[in-house]
Amino acid sequence: MQITTPDIGVDKATVAEILVKVGDSIAVDDSIVLLESDKASVEVPSTSAGVVKSIAVNLGDSVAEGSVLIELEAEGESTAAPETSQSEPEVKAVEAASVTEAPKVEVVPQATASASQVVDVQVPDIGVEKATVSEILVAVGDEIDVDQSIIVVESDKATVEVPSTVSGRVESITINAGDVVKEGVVILTVKTAASSAVVESAPAPAAQAAQPATVSQAAASAPEPAASASGPVEIAVPDLGVDKAAVAEILVAVGDVVEKDQSIIVVESDKATVEVPSTVAGKITAIHVQLGQSVSEGAALLTIEAEGQAATAPAVAEKPTQAAAQPVAATAPKAEAKVEAAPVTQGADKLTKEQNAANAKVYAGPAVRKLARELGVVLAEVKASGPHERLMKEDLFAFVKTRLTAPQAAPAAQAVAQVSGLPKLPRFDAFGGVEEKTLTRLQQVSIPQLSLNNFIPQVTQFDLADITELEAWRGDLKGNFKKEGISLTIMAFIIKAVAHLLKEERDFAGHLADDGKSVLLRNEIHMGIAVATPDGLTVPVLRNPDQKSIKQIAIELGELGQKARDKKLSPKDLQGANFTISSLGAIGGTAFTPLVNWPQVAILGISPATMQPVWNGSGFDPKLMLPLSLSYDHRVINGADAARFTHKLTKLLADIRSLLL
Repeated sequence: MQITTPDIGVDKATVAEILVKVGDSIAVDDSIVLLESDKASVEVPSTSAGVVKSIAVNLGDSVAEGSVLIELEAEGESTAAPETSQSEPEVKAVEAASVTEAPKVEVVPQATASASQVVDVQVPDIGVEKATVSEILVAVGDEIDVDQSIIVVESDKATVEVPSTVSGRVESITINAGDVVKEGVVILTVKTAASSAVVESAPAPAAQAAQPATVSQAAASAPEPAASASGPVEIAVPDLGVDKAAVAEILVAVGDVVEKDQSIIVVESDKATVEVPSTVAGKITAIHVQLGQSVSEGAALLTIEAEGQAATAPAVAEKPTQAAAQPVAATAPKAEAKVEAAPVTQGADKLTKEQNAANAKVYAGPAVRKLARELGVVLAEVKASGPHERLMKEDLFAFVKTRLTAPQAAPAAQAVAQVSGLPKLPRFDAFGGVEEKTLTRLQQVSIPQLSLNNFIPQVTQFDLADITELEAWRGDLKGNFKKEGISLTIMAFIIKAVAHLLKEERDFAGHLADDGKSVLLRNEIHMGIAVATPDGLTVPVLRNPDQKSIKQIAIELGELGQKARDKKLSPKDLQGANFTISSLGAIGGTAFTPLVNWPQVAILGISPATMQPVWNGSGFDPKLMLPLSLSYDHRVINGADAARFTHKLTKLLADIRSLLL
């Protein structure tokens, strides 16, 4: 018997947690998976009892109504049909999130007069008899929009953000955190003008039907502009998580035609490079910034002559108060707000499935979880400020801002202290003078991080690995890989071998605790790969290489390298590494001493392989030998441990088949 996704009130939801495993015996109504949409988290119950035979979904999968979740060896087929109806109340919580059919929508079409009115916003049908108010998201005096979340309610099975059914000013709040509420209970009162109520009800089909006269008048007076007019749209800097950032690159020019979501500007903070996308499609008529200029949230970047309907909103947004005479124009402020908000809300999921699984265990609402995925934040790393240690959006913003700004201030101060002990440079006028060459921005921000190495008692272990057979095998494979557009380098094999070894030698992927009394052993492997770019060295991170095939590693290695050279690495691409590999490729040299990248405790350097004579007991054989240079923090790793590590690595590289044992 297959258990499928019921009607959850939205087109798609994400599998945030799988609550059962193959072989489990479950009863009717036992929760089997946790699904998340933008507005709600819902535990889906089983509609039958039995033993879990197979699980058809994985963490992070997107599912829709009817998608198979698990397969059961059911104890009784006859119970399946009745239980389906019992499961519906549990999953209606997501329907409450959209609230397009909530009882309060009925009051909106009646607001056709010009005077303001006070509207009660009530608890909609949330699928359970009672729920507890866990959070109140607005305050008296706040201006709110339709569908803006106003409270968070919790039942045994779901956490739901209840949206407002009208827009206006909050006049009073009639409930408190901790109150138990049910359908129909008044949450708050909102003072709203009739004209704005008409505007906000427009997206709802029922509300549109309630005002045919208004719509027909608008159609008669201005049908053509509503369908085809165009106008200027100003693209502004979205919320970057920092106070200011510098314009590093302008990707377009006046006269260019751009698509929606096309990157237009690259901005840089000390720790991240972010591409700002266009929120509309159209032709660029003006650029308001210059290279190197410092910008903050809301600053105008450029102006676009938008195409079609997208341009209508800004063109008529200047006179929203004339809604009675021009009902269609009254929708403009809402549309404009959505356009401006696009850069913040349309980010893709930036977390791995493992990180999303970890986030599912943290006490946070659906909107906070979605924001965490877009920002690439692991919730377990964020300090909660809400009641009962609930994570709030403000906690995420504060965390991101701290991560982007704090590392700049602390290391910079340390760098000044370290350099201040050196004497000033002598003058070189008598020896031909000097020419000053400015370091790239990447080189400048790397100085504080590199200076931290002065505090690490570093030692380097050197070794040689025989990769003769490995290179021969790579030569056999790379032809087919090339046909698929994949560059198969020796680095992919080295990464796989090192990742395998780090699972045994966990200290090498750990961190020395602040108090110096313990080593923090990481549960996952995230490997930094040093990439040389024209601006300097950068270290993007390859996630979970121990769980990937050599082919997948080769693909992601190429993608990360290209993103680094194109300056398109996101903050997440540079965070979380617990071991680093730095390769000189074919540049030259026989060995070098790579610097441990704090807070890591080890780094592996790779030099070019050369053919060398190797004694076999009776004569010399020509072997392709790869120099290895393992630098490590002697406070955590002993010399014998380092020698054992490189010896094991040479054995793995000499016979890569041992990875399968």
